[in-house]
Amino acid sequence: MYTLGDVPRKGRTLYPDREALVFEETRITYEQLDDRVNRLANAIAGLGFKKGERLVILAENTHKYMEVYFAAGKLGMSVTPLNFRLADPELVHIVNDSEAVLFLAGTGYEERSLGFKDEVEAIREWVTLDSQVEGCLNYEDIIAGASDDDPGVEVDEDELAILMYTGGTTGLPKGVMLSHRNIMTSAYGSIMICEFNKDDATCFVLPLFHISLWPALCVLMVGGKVVVMPRPDLMEILRLIQDEKCTHINLVPTIYGWILNVPDIDKYDLSSLRLMSYAGSPFPPDVLRKCIEKFGGIFAQGYGLTEAAPLVSFLMAEDHVLDGPERLTRRLTSAGKEGPVVEARVFDEDDKPVAVGEIGEICARGKNIMMGYWKNPDLTAKTLRNGWLHTGDMGTVDEDGFIYLMDRKADMIVTGGENVYPKEVEDVLYEHPAVQECAVVSAPDPKWGERVQAVVSFKEGQTAEPDELIAFCKDKLAGYKCPKGVEVWDAIPKTVVGKIIRKDVKKHFWADSDRKIN
Repeated sequence: MYTLGDVPRKGRTLYPDREALVFEETRITYEQLDDRVNRLANAIAGLGFKKGERLVILAENTHKYMEVYFAAGKLGMSVTPLNFRLADPELVHIVNDSEAVLFLAGTGYEERSLGFKDEVEAIREWVTLDSQVEGCLNYEDIIAGASDDDPGVEVDEDELAILMYTGGTTGLPKGVMLSHRNIMTSAYGSIMICEFNKDDATCFVLPLFHISLWPALCVLMVGGKVVVMPRPDLMEILRLIQDEKCTHINLVPTIYGWILNVPDIDKYDLSSLRLMSYAGSPFPPDVLRKCIEKFGGIFAQGYGLTEAAPLVSFLMAEDHVLDGPERLTRRLTSAGKEGPVVEARVFDEDDKPVAVGEIGEICARGKNIMMGYWKNPDLTAKTLRNGWLHTGDMGTVDEDGFIYLMDRKADMIVTGGENVYPKEVEDVLYEHPAVQECAVVSAPDPKWGERVQAVVSFKEGQTAEPDELIAFCKDKLAGYKCPKGVEVWDAIPKTVVGKIIRKDVKKHFWADSDRKIN
């Protein structure tokens, strides 16, 4: 199995009558999935689109999203999934920068898409996934009239499959070019780690426009069932796990924390779960401990990024040790060891491996690493120098090969000549019993240039004074690492996958400064 198009093709051959996708009231077998993918591919080809061209899709999660990925894969077209949280100018930039020629819009995004129709340059056709909208073709209508024969287009594993735009700390989103080989290699690695098989069912919650789509792909590759949710809904997550007998779920720590506090959680039968994976942001250690105590030792962490499609390292369930020697319990705060299909190292500024305990940049190489950045050879050369992907994440490695993330290189705070990594301070703040969430950023300081600034939100019914939190940190950290100020916010800004947007917090403090820190 080498390309995305081979996933439904092989599924039809190996598991024709098994359920592949479940979405609300829709249930689709592998044979039906391949039929629908073939019809969609032939319908798109019949509209005059061809191999090497690009399409974009703006939609919430639906079974049709996966069909679009696979149909494009069979045609040799590439998919650019759009983040519906972006502002219209950002979406227009991505559509134009990707040179997309076909636009697919999901429920609730049809009118918004057509609102910037005159601003996109190369789009030749608009298709709505569900609604009937004037001036647009309808998804079900076009596949109903198309052949279910395999389109038979020769697609090489090294051809572009997904052009996925990812935001950085500065500037416009950049296009990450992922080949079929990149995506499939990463998926194979995740299948090996998670031991997915045809008896698995994943409750898929995170957005399909994100590289977090990996569990859906992995489970479909082995003949399992993917239960797709349109958006996160705590009670619906619990119901689907129970009713569909889901064995796996992948979430961000924030959502796990919310689930832990669902009042009626014990009325749901969640015994089918054998693996609960997480990624995207640090898991507050006390919350992770409570999750393990509640659900058992079935938590595992993946660390990766879009440029690695996404697998870099994995912290296995058995390495989530709550009690015992410090050498073992500290792994709870690590990102695990390198994945089976990728090498991961921590390098210094000269691209030499750092000693145990020293801080450097996490780098990776393997067949899962991106082709490069779309139309940006300079950034590609800088990021992929010496054959290694330079992630921009800083970390350390211990004597057993476990990688510990410190922070983004760009998020490091330089105060009075000393380097402070925000995550180290955040980890301490999370130990305070009143703190629900926190973010630590740099803020302008007339004496030190930058100061360590914290923003916190509290658990329901709990509170603490800023001075108390600062004193709490001073008991555990060097003085220069401790926050010089603490603000209490009702809510801290987050991405659609629940990751705190530290740059938005930082902007708040630098807004009136002559010197700007991105």
